[in-house]
Amino acid sequence: MYKSESGNMLKSVDFLAYFLPCFEKTIANTAKVLYNIRCDRITNQFVWRMNTMISAGEFRNGVTFEMDGQVMQVVEFQHVKPGKGAAFVRTKMKNVITGAVTETSFNPTAKFENAYVEKKDMQYSYNDGDLYYFMDQETFDMVPIATELLGDSFRFVKEEMMCKVNSYKGKIFAIEPPTFVELEVTETDPGFKGDTATNVTKPATLETGAEIKVPLFINPGDKIKIDTRTGEYLERAKG
Repeated sequence: MYKSESGNMLKSVDFLAYFLPCFEKTIANTAKVLYNIRCDRITNQFVWRMNTMISAGEFRNGVTFEMDGQVMQVVEFQHVKPGKGAAFVRTKMKNVITGAVTETSFNPTAKFENAYVEKKDMQYSYNDGDLYYFMDQETFDMVPIATELLGDSFRFVKEEMMCKVNSYKGKIFAIEPPTFVELEVTETDPGFKGDTATNVTKPATLETGAEIKVPLFINPGDKIKIDTRTGEYLERAKG
């Protein structure tokens, strides 16, 4: 334990971070032996991660690991012990960045580096051309994100909504909007009073410009709840 100038006690890792500006080269070179140190491109802050490995025999659903330079997430796994031959782990995995799903088998002793996918809450502020700006809620910095990283579900996001910004090793690769949002219908054919059927729909335009199908009883000006994962109407917004 160490004391800072203010008298606060610091743990070993905090101690290194505290004095890093003064002894950056010396400490960084020494610490890299034990830690994976990098500068996060989102916050410009140093992120410390222990270098850890995981074997295929330790796979669990949701585990993320690095393979051939790609970030993979275990979707399903099964330990197989055939009557003849060596045991193996049959694995269905998803490429976290591209979304592609593949299946393969691993030797239970095969080792991979753990992949730490960071999900940071940021508030969508505005867009300027092909760049969309998000506010970091800790530093209040504006982070520009290119259109191609937003994904189809971003069409349901309006200014000041909170989203999760996903990054790996400081590089942003995806944006996760809220699972459910409430938006105003700006354009649709007038509804019919008393028509409460939900299996008959009509097109509607929302305040973000997105177009979806809504029940016949929905009117312009109504606020509705939407599942951003499917783009489907759920119900009229309450209140």
